[in-house]
Amino acid sequence: MEYFLLCVLLGFIFYHWKKIKNFRSEETYKNYLSTEEFKRTLALGIYQRFCKENEEKSYSSIFIKNNPLEFEHFIADIFKHKYGGSTFVTKSSGDFGVDIKHGVGEEKVLGQVKCYKDDVGYEPIALLHSNMVKQNVSQGYVVTTSNFTENARSYAQGLQIDLITGTDLVEMWLNYTNPLSESIIIQSVHNQTMNKIDTPI
Repeated sequence: MEYFLLCVLLGFIFYHWKKIKNFRSEETYKNYLSTEEFKRTLALGIYQRFCKENEEKSYSSIFIKNNPLEFEHFIADIFKHKYGGSTFVTKSSGDFGVDIKHGVGEEKVLGQVKCYKDDVGYEPIALLHSNMVKQNVSQGYVVTTSNFTENARSYAQGLQIDLITGTDLVEMWLNYTNPLSESIIIQSVHNQTMNKIDTPI
């Protein structure tokens, strides 16, 4: 009987030790995935995935390559979680500076997306704001794979327009569509830890 109780106690201790070890491993990975370096790297990756190529290039089959028009759908899918309501991507030409519309009536939000390698100036913000005034919309956003100039940030103050940088976009992509905290799988293989990150496309 004592031997049986000892085995149960040892099993219980081993189970809790393993649980704590796995938790610490997951926390280490989550902490790394939230670093600024990781987000900046992914922001560049998103830009490369959707940027317009000046000449035809070939890529490994492991990479995903889309065109800038598909970038609008990519953003709409992520941002519907932030702004809610139905999401509509406008036609590619003649959109007058509005790429995405969320919701209707007073809940309507207008968005403009820029797959840029350079920082975005104030012009897209001014164009979006004029559409907000014209359509009587009180909220909007401009999202880019890069960053915004100081002029752009100054211009946007008080206009109810969210300026979303490439690193902000990465964070939203990882958290709004499929939280990484739920998709990290840790497996121990011959004393090595292997992780799989199942992020959405």
